[in-house]
Amino acid sequence: MKHRDIDGALVSVHYTRVVPKSNRLRSLLGDNGKKPTDSICGAKFEMEKDAKGAEIQKHVFTHYVSLTAIEKTISNLKKVVAIIDEDYHGTIIADDIEKIGKDKVYEHDDEIKRTNFIAIILDAYYVDRFAVDMSGEEVAEDTIVTIYKTGIDTKQLLQRFGIDILENKIIDETTLLLNSGQMQTLYRRAPYLISMYVSDFTKINREDILEEKSSQFHEKAMIPAPEREPIVGVIDTHFDENVYFHEWVEYKNMLPREIDLEKKDYYHGTAVTSIIVDGPKGNPTLDDGCGRFRVRHFGVATYGGFSSFAVLRFIREIVANNQDIKVWNLSLGSPLPVKDSFISPEAAELDRIQREYDVIFVVAGTNTPDGERHPEMKIGAPADSLNALVVNSVTMEGESASYTRQGPVLSFFHKPDLCYYGGDGSRPESKIAVCIDELGAVYRAGTSFAAPWITRKLAYLINVMGFSREVAKALLIDSAAKWGANGKISDSLGYGIVPKRIEDILHTSDDEIKFFITGTTEDYETYNYNLPVPVVNDKHPFYARAVMSYFPSCDRNQGVDYTSTEMDIHFGRVQPNGKLKAIDDNKQSEEGQAMYEGDARSIYRKWDNIKRICEKLKDRAVPRKSYASGMWGISILTKERVTTKERENLQFGLVITLKEMYGKNRMDEFVKNCMAHGWLVNRIDVQNQMDIYAQGEEEIEFE
Repeated sequence: MKHRDIDGALVSVHYTRVVPKSNRLRSLLGDNGKKPTDSICGAKFEMEKDAKGAEIQKHVFTHYVSLTAIEKTISNLKKVVAIIDEDYHGTIIADDIEKIGKDKVYEHDDEIKRTNFIAIILDAYYVDRFAVDMSGEEVAEDTIVTIYKTGIDTKQLLQRFGIDILENKIIDETTLLLNSGQMQTLYRRAPYLISMYVSDFTKINREDILEEKSSQFHEKAMIPAPEREPIVGVIDTHFDENVYFHEWVEYKNMLPREIDLEKKDYYHGTAVTSIIVDGPKGNPTLDDGCGRFRVRHFGVATYGGFSSFAVLRFIREIVANNQDIKVWNLSLGSPLPVKDSFISPEAAELDRIQREYDVIFVVAGTNTPDGERHPEMKIGAPADSLNALVVNSVTMEGESASYTRQGPVLSFFHKPDLCYYGGDGSRPESKIAVCIDELGAVYRAGTSFAAPWITRKLAYLINVMGFSREVAKALLIDSAAKWGANGKISDSLGYGIVPKRIEDILHTSDDEIKFFITGTTEDYETYNYNLPVPVVNDKHPFYARAVMSYFPSCDRNQGVDYTSTEMDIHFGRVQPNGKLKAIDDNKQSEEGQAMYEGDARSIYRKWDNIKRICEKLKDRAVPRKSYASGMWGISILTKERVTTKERENLQFGLVITLKEMYGKNRMDEFVKNCMAHGWLVNRIDVQNQMDIYAQGEEEIEFE
């Protein structure tokens, strides 16, 4: 293999475990040591069997390594081996390494520095083997491919292998569109460059399992003219401007004029927009109390199929030119399942856009291609977007729909986030009434018709109530999960079904205190230890839960290590020693604590961008001890995967709920406590916020 074509090699490093077994070993490396993740290009998990046949999960990092670095590493390894043979009779143990770290005198400084010596020993302990990463299968069709980062300009790199690519075929520095001939050349000459790939052709899933006409949408007089209602963005197939609510929709065809559109090219997009504008009219049982919304509708696809690459370019252009819109609905999806260790280019682009433009996408969880039940079928792109709010569908009875597909994404991140009513079955009343043309209503089922209802709620929370996208997302997830078990996340239903009425998301019961906190992480730790939770007889008679949402940068080249930043939340009572008694006993960031990464991911959702912790409601109430300060607190520890990277200042939204164990209302007491500690407290009044929004959108006329 001619690695000299790129002056280096892409080396896969296979680790048996990620977190050291010994606390002493882990601490010896220190803040100045180079860690395996410092130069990650790609990562994935592999399952292998040990000598006894038990499965072991191994973390595989793929780096681009220059030939100079390889030669230097081999030289350093020889020096380390020589020192171990000379001073330690060929075997070195943890006690020896600890002694080296503490000794003031290190005899071999001229041969290799102390920190480098220790780092090499530790890496040798955990590294299972090295290999050259290779693409697993040849692809002979137009493909969106992501190559590993090499530090070389993508166009120049590909030209070395005889592949000339136009600028308009490049999505970002490592993701591009190759035709079948170019893809075969890349596979033949440099398969080790291929990180991820996906065929560049998908088609919209058919969701018209049953259609029945109705006259309920026919009368134009049934909807008033739009005024200053919030605007929601829709990216879909096209919009029929002959429907009764056309004045509420601003439509733009993004496809080239030479593409002739057929009538069915308008059905899907018009149906989705009809729910956002006026969904409760045809579905009174799903009336959410959110009112109507205006829609700016962009037609980017036809009914039969569309180019993923073209849609990717459209989405960035559309969002960049419509920055007044904060909430977007995307109900297009691929029938192809996402791969275990891959993130789709569509999802990766959505995640980048949401970080760059402070917007949020509501994405349909995609249906099975034939509408039948396939329990093991994974969701399709772009429903693997981590920053987006991904919605799956349930029947009108609240059961998982027959066409539902499931997560997780990248073997770990839970998608969908939540679910809503999208219909199922053969009867009209078991489906969603939508408008597709001027003739009336039809009844359809699918995740495409569940997602717009969540879009309405999200737009209400952001545009009318004035919440940040982080708080709005956390509120929806909190409302779906309720007091469900901590860590209970369904691969098909996410955190659960969102309540129908918007007031059920915003209002709390008499025995609950709900409040939210927003902030920006500027340092390693962001904290507040002054939450004055009411004390009764030296006890805190409350169960507690919290949901936190944030929008990290994501990097498709990092594979399963996709998110670049983690916010690790600790929430609970403040102890006399100044530490928090976390409600989920989270100690993963405490000094002297060691935990395997698999456990941290499972228990504490390590690296996930949604954190939810919840105490279990018990039949026998046992109030918590009130420590000397009587305070509760939160601590958010911010970690970056790549330590050489500059720390991001990320905004977060945190929703906290306290439930009084004996059913008493202690809201007034909590508010008074907050005000006594200098907090500015604003109670949320839904009707008042609606009035404020309406007045704020009025035009002022000058005489």
